[in-house]
Amino acid sequence: MRYACDPMPLPPLPRFDELDVDNRRVLVRVDFNVPLHAGPDGQQTVADDTRIQATLPTLRELLRRNARLVLCSHLGRPDPKVGFDRALSMEPIGRRLAELLELEVRLPDEVVGDGVTKLVNDTRAGQVVLLENLRFEAGEERNDPEFARALAKLCDVYVNDAFGASHRAHASIVGVPEIIHDHAPGLLMTRELEALSRIVDRLEHPFVALVGGAKVSDKLGVLVALTERLVAGDAIAIGGAMANTFLLARGASLGSSRVERERLNDCKRVFDKAAARDVAVLLPVDLRCGGSLTDSVAQVIHVDEGVPEGRMALDIGAVTERLFANTIAKAKTLFWNGPMGVFENPAFASGTMAMAKAVAECPGYTVVGGGDSVAALNMSGRADAVDHVSTGGGASLEFIEGRELPGVTALAAWVDPTFRGTRPVEGDDA
Repeated sequence: MRYACDPMPLPPLPRFDELDVDNRRVLVRVDFNVPLHAGPDGQQTVADDTRIQATLPTLRELLRRNARLVLCSHLGRPDPKVGFDRALSMEPIGRRLAELLELEVRLPDEVVGDGVTKLVNDTRAGQVVLLENLRFEAGEERNDPEFARALAKLCDVYVNDAFGASHRAHASIVGVPEIIHDHAPGLLMTRELEALSRIVDRLEHPFVALVGGAKVSDKLGVLVALTERLVAGDAIAIGGAMANTFLLARGASLGSSRVERERLNDCKRVFDKAAARDVAVLLPVDLRCGGSLTDSVAQVIHVDEGVPEGRMALDIGAVTERLFANTIAKAKTLFWNGPMGVFENPAFASGTMAMAKAVAECPGYTVVGGGDSVAALNMSGRADAVDHVSTGGGASLEFIEGRELPGVTALAAWVDPTFRGTRPVEGDDA
């Protein structure tokens, strides 16, 4: 299998500041796919508003320029055959957005339709409408042309500020900008592309990638791409459950730890590619283990001793924390995606919190992406010390890997009709 490894060329994009939005209906695709919390009274509230906060500069600038705002987003994975699902309604997001903007946010009870059209057309400059969950409509994920046209009829101008969803070829991401000539990336989207481009095509060495999370398969593409792009002195530090498979590939005994045996050859290929370029692959040398995810006490086990049956690796150990932190301290560029363990459980949070501290104190240019990594960084109280906190986990990984982001390509089409994104990756459609 071949993976993209060449830097992704950024296409020429329209400019947000050149859009004419005065008294015009502006459809803004945002990524308000945020976690919700049900209170004692059963009412849903926003548990983490990071993604909402991130797009406020775009929304406030459009309001300042006298736009009539129409916002749209997906939330969770509702069944489009069912349609409206109150548990995944945008209502709690609308309430939180209204608090942040200090404005009324009007929420229709559907995504498109005659009632929505009337509400949008009656909206005056400086007012805000938030459409219902896009995924209540089956046409969204299918990029159905009819649904895209229905969304396009609600606007005169289109802005994509949903970087975290722009790796999806959905109607609100690629269908609408194919119809609406006046479009551009929002301020958040532009900031994401600029920040991640520093990792892709303006990389300062030594570079350190700190990668964690549950599965090798989720991040194998970016690991292979990085090993083919990095140089001597760079490093990839791997923690979390995905480190188990890499440790197993090196002959370690992991007991009852989660491993992906079908990925052992892929791990060995990463080792070989890294060694050929004199790039260090750092793995845990000690582990905090438990009998279950809910254990309240961690047992520290050295990797050379092996994890006994009935025990599983749930966090990196203190020696590994120091190993990874010492490497991070030397980085001129650093990218972190994925926790080092089950950090939701205090018994297995030490490794992830130690990495949040190390990343925050890194003197180089630092980027953190992925929902769990961002949540851990926020939990540590050190988010402000990081140069860029990405709102897109999957999108940031695909961008760094060198894959085309359909949402970016769609914005570029009117500027440069010949731009086709990156070269296809094996397994993708050409």
